[in-house]
Amino acid sequence: MKKKDPVYITGHRHPDTDSIASSIAYAFFKRSMGVHAVPCRLGALNGETRYLLSRFGFPEPVLLQDARMKLSEIEMDSPVSITPDTTIYETLQIMQEDNRAYCGVVDEKQHLLGMVTKSDLAVVGLNDTAMSIDILAHTPAENIRKTINGTIIYDDENAYINGKVSIIAMTELDRLENFNVKDRIVIVGANIEAQLKLIELGAGMLIVVWTDTIDEAVLASAKAHHCPIIRSGHGSMNTSRYLYFAPSVERIMKKKLVAFHSNELAEDVGNKMLKSRYRVYPVVDAEDRLVGYISRYHIMDAKKRKLILVDHNEFSQSVNAVDKGKVLEVIDHHRINDFSTSQPVSFRNEIVGSTATIVAMIFRENRILIPANLAGLLLGAILSDTMNFHSPTTTERDISNANILAAIADLDIEDFAEELFTIASNQEKVSFSDMINQDLKIYDIHSCKLSISQVIVSSAKETLENEKEIASALEQFSRKKQIDLAVLVFTSILENGSVVYAGGNRASWAIEAFPDREGEEHTFQENLLSRKQQILPALTSVINDYMGG
Repeated sequence: MKKKDPVYITGHRHPDTDSIASSIAYAFFKRSMGVHAVPCRLGALNGETRYLLSRFGFPEPVLLQDARMKLSEIEMDSPVSITPDTTIYETLQIMQEDNRAYCGVVDEKQHLLGMVTKSDLAVVGLNDTAMSIDILAHTPAENIRKTINGTIIYDDENAYINGKVSIIAMTELDRLENFNVKDRIVIVGANIEAQLKLIELGAGMLIVVWTDTIDEAVLASAKAHHCPIIRSGHGSMNTSRYLYFAPSVERIMKKKLVAFHSNELAEDVGNKMLKSRYRVYPVVDAEDRLVGYISRYHIMDAKKRKLILVDHNEFSQSVNAVDKGKVLEVIDHHRINDFSTSQPVSFRNEIVGSTATIVAMIFRENRILIPANLAGLLLGAILSDTMNFHSPTTTERDISNANILAAIADLDIEDFAEELFTIASNQEKVSFSDMINQDLKIYDIHSCKLSISQVIVSSAKETLENEKEIASALEQFSRKKQIDLAVLVFTSILENGSVVYAGGNRASWAIEAFPDREGEEHTFQENLLSRKQQILPALTSVINDYMGG
């Protein structure tokens, strides 16, 4: 049965618990429907998410760095290969058996050393004999034996052949004096006197045809003159034809190759192929081991990566080059902004406080049972995104689904929420720079690049002790990422509010959105909890006033 193409289910960049839990849960649902679904993440996990995955026994989703396919993910030709000592004749047979016009040459650990093609082999048979003379001069007797289906009668380590070949068809001994056979490979018939004479004349090697035995006198003379003898399994004509295919491919293989690595993007490889005119290219892994062959056909025929987006729909928040993939579905609870596809998709966007709520409803709508550990993970996501139902984004559907999930997971919501937010608010070992990147979303509003990071802490008011360090981290972040307005919000569920800090060349706009009380800086903003319904709309309103036109 043909393996199904995977469908990658991914949340947004800088993933939070809702994004990860929804990816894992929806992948489980799709697999129950027969889809090869793979949950993904687009960045490092925060402490809260890692804790929940560990608590309920889920591995971290795989890291997806690009929507475009890598070579390792597309179909390519299998890594048929040979070793440097493989004869040209054996190579030709392998190519014919596997219907290949090429073959990679590898060492004992499959490291790529070179390539040979049928064109290279054709040169041996059709080109000037000067090339064949050179490579035959370095060909061991065993290679010749294999190629002509022969038997080595005698070999000599002190033998020397110059690579030239002579076929002696006549038997008149006096006429042999007229031929220069010194150090040559000489093909001769069963005439014992002729064999002895050729050895005395200095033949480098005798290949004897049409005989079953070699005379003892000939063998003795061969030993005395260091002349190897091979009895051929063919007649004179075929012996002479096959002889030139006895050298090892090491003598003719191309060593300067255009090769690609399996982790390269297929799109980039296709562009590189335009700079050369080879029919096929070897592909190696990180250890330079041959893993396959690729051609322009494979690149043109490569399928797009199939994607399902959860907890986001804006391409600016999605995986790199998302527009080069094939988006099949979207499940989200955020605003719809820059979403556009070339083909219809299933799009489910609901006004709830958490994407995990929507995913839980999908299970119930399709009468798919939710395992207890998955119910616990989804419950954690709902509590995290709704801030234990304190966020103004919270709806009755979030609460009712959370109660159902709690029953399935056998959890007390209040106890579990306290446990969860104790973990989430433990930021003692996290730098302010890391906090900015923990739960970060970036927006482009009227050409103003806005970033909003939200961090859950036990006390937002206590962050005032570190306002200089926070301001410095925001300024560094805004310069590095070229952000016009970088906002970091510390939110406390216990205090029911947040403290807002800002950096960048538009930092003063954050103060307009969240004014300080007279005589204060970074005033505690009561009831300010939701990025989606409170923080983003307030900042957008100020940006519109300045840049809306």
